Amino acid sequence: MNQFLPKLKIILLSNKTFKVFFLIALIYALLITKFINFKSKYNSNDNVFNVQIIDIYVDGDYLRLTLNGKEKLQGTYYFESLEEKDSFLQQYRCGDYIKIKGSLQKPSNNTNFNLFNYRQYLEYNHIYYLLKIDNYKLIKHNINPFYYLKNKVIDYIEKSQYSNSYLKTFILGNNDYLDSNIQNVYQKIGINHLFAISGMHIYLLTFLLISLLRKIHLKEKVIFVVMLPFLIFYMFLTSFIPSVVRASIFFILTFFNRLINNKMNLIDLALLTLSIMILINPFLIYNISFLYSSITSTSLIIFYKKINNHKNYFSKLLVVSIISFLVSLPISIYYFSQFNLLSIIYNIVFVPLISFIIYPFAIITFLIPRLDPIFFWLINILETLANIFSHIPTIIIMKKPIFLILLIYYSLIYAFLFTNNKKLLFFLIVLWFIHYHYNFFFKSNMVIMLDVGQGDSILLFSNNQAALIDTSSQNNYSKDKWQLRNTNKTIVDNITIPLLKSLGIRKLDYLILTHGDFDHMGESINLVKNFKVNKVILNNDNYNDLEQNLIQVLLKEKIPYSNNIDRLKVGNYYLSFLNTRIYDNENDNSNVIYFKYNQYQFLFMGDAGIIKENDILTKYKLKNITFFKVGHHGSDTSSSLFFINTIKPQYSLISVGKNNRYGHPKKIVLKNLANSKIYRTDLDGSVMIKLKGNKYKIINCPP
Repeated sequence: MNQFLPKLKIILLSNKTFKVFFLIALIYALLITKFINFKSKYNSNDNVFNVQIIDIYVDGDYLRLTLNGKEKLQGTYYFESLEEKDSFLQQYRCGDYIKIKGSLQKPSNNTNFNLFNYRQYLEYNHIYYLLKIDNYKLIKHNINPFYYLKNKVIDYIEKSQYSNSYLKTFILGNNDYLDSNIQNVYQKIGINHLFAISGMHIYLLTFLLISLLRKIHLKEKVIFVVMLPFLIFYMFLTSFIPSVVRASIFFILTFFNRLINNKMNLIDLALLTLSIMILINPFLIYNISFLYSSITSTSLIIFYKKINNHKNYFSKLLVVSIISFLVSLPISIYYFSQFNLLSIIYNIVFVPLISFIIYPFAIITFLIPRLDPIFFWLINILETLANIFSHIPTIIIMKKPIFLILLIYYSLIYAFLFTNNKKLLFFLIVLWFIHYHYNFFFKSNMVIMLDVGQGDSILLFSNNQAALIDTSSQNNYSKDKWQLRNTNKTIVDNITIPLLKSLGIRKLDYLILTHGDFDHMGESINLVKNFKVNKVILNNDNYNDLEQNLIQVLLKEKIPYSNNIDRLKVGNYYLSFLNTRIYDNENDNSNVIYFKYNQYQFLFMGDAGIIKENDILTKYKLKNITFFKVGHHGSDTSSSLFFINTIKPQYSLISVGKNNRYGHPKKIVLKNLANSKIYRTDLDGSVMIKLKGNKYKIINCPP
């Protein structure tokens, strides 16, 4: 052993050892995740499961269970009554073993371009099936002391009347319980990372504990022996979220390094930490939280001398904020297609506020629950400040880059930080400028039928101009108060706006609403409030309540609107509105839109029925339509055989919800369209038609 330790020191002190080890870990992770096909141990026909509860999440009437059986499963269930919900929360705990009857379902891919891939996310967490729970029954409680303590901590936090969502965030590392609106605000101003437990939080927590242990004159080795199980338990308490695991492993390695009097530098310890995590779970290299925390924290360690050159606390904080902003910028653009230009300033304000006031007070409130009202008052100050800053228009939207551009960004950023070479900064700004104006420099023409469930929404994009035909809607069934959820994001929040941003679209030149039905314009108010819209086009009809409500918002937002128009130019598209006459129903009064690009003809029917189809054929001589957006989601009130045989569509596009209650599209309609190639969103996902010269390309996102 005496001969081994000196040799070990020589190896560990080598400048290249941990860099090579980290590179090996990355290569290993890429090989494992790209070339090995992991399969589920379950059969899709299985319907009875004896599993252990790993984590419980309840939001309104929604229950989500992380389960462990042959492998991890994610179970979902909707409580039928408040009594059932209360009974479950009283009886079931993390670690308990339960028997579940239900059905396995494959998670869906992202059915819209550039958006979050839920199936991929779950697979990266080793979850291959969703378990739709029909009923559940307790087998036995878990008597493991770790689970006992975890449940006690959770129950203790639940007693906080005002601020338990923030205590869960800062103590348990679970921000799912924060209101979705305030989470959007934090993300908008670029401070959402402060609400993930990171090295900063672990440092403060361990600093407090070590200070207490030193007060009772314990030796360093004894302190290490005490801290080790504490950190292991804390990782378990927070469900081993990557940021906590990284910070805990780094602390353990740093403390151990001090104990053996080794002189490994912090950079090597950081690389060793990341290598260990990647070797344990190779899929972490695709985890956004891991990427943010590891790249930012490691970069701050790499450039700590640059930071320490500044003596003043606020100048140090400014340098930290600039470095953090630069190294996280490519990730923000890649995953969210935006960043906040003033996030450097906002972090200077919020980092001290959260680090030295909010987070420590969260710990104190956890220990002394009577302070909950004071903590809640501090939270209100935090949220008020964030809301004020969020109204400053400094969001920069950028098209989602390809991976090569991401690498060039990082090469220039790190080269500049290492050398301070102003030329590199100039090249970085030029890259950003070209990227920002991508749609100006690289003209494109496309039509996208979004997958928005049982509704319509079609994006027209040409020559850097954009128009959206309809917004679809979210089904809002009336619910009791106990059923309402914190996560109240809609189709516009989850699909429309993220898709527009990912394409580098910063405004809609036109929002065209075919008619006043909820499934076509139900999200219009949400859209105009949260995304720049230059003008709104309504149909040629009396305004119903939905349209009247929208008009009130348009007047308040000073957005012009009009109806009864014949033509409209969107880039290279010259839209014709096929007006015939006023009908006695909303569907037939739909704006029917036609345009021709080169030799390709497009026809979008809204919800127009057979009567209007006949009138259109009488007034407009249509034939050989290339792309036909089928009327009324494939209802048999539209798309008559006579109409279809006259226009002879080459491709038929049907926007329809999966397993919808109307039975759309109807068999008779599919039969009428049999001579065309049919794309339907419930089976094919979103459909993109890319137009270039005399060629087109059709791409879709299947579930």
